[in-house]
Amino acid sequence: MLVLFEVLVAAGQDPDTLLSAEVLQETQAQVMKLEEAQALGFSGVQPDPKGRDQRLIAVAARDAQFIQRRLEMTDAVQSFRLHQLDV
Repeated sequence: MLVLFEVLVAAGQDPDTLLSAEVLQETQAQVMKLEEAQALGFSGVQPDPKGRDQRLIAVAARDAQFIQRRLEMTDAVQSFRLHQLDV
């Protein structure tokens, strides 16, 4: 199972600071722009209707809670939703 986080980046924040390099390495999470995710076959996620910057983060289900805690702790995140995917 894979978990996909749909993240809205807070205004004025750098999307590259959503997750640290350590967290990315430890979890093998993949942070993508919407276009990149669609090119990899992730369908169903739509652009933000208000045009806000968004990122998609794909991670193994075993690391989802860890990623969720990190996203909750950073000022770079305005909000997020998660989706569970069977792959």
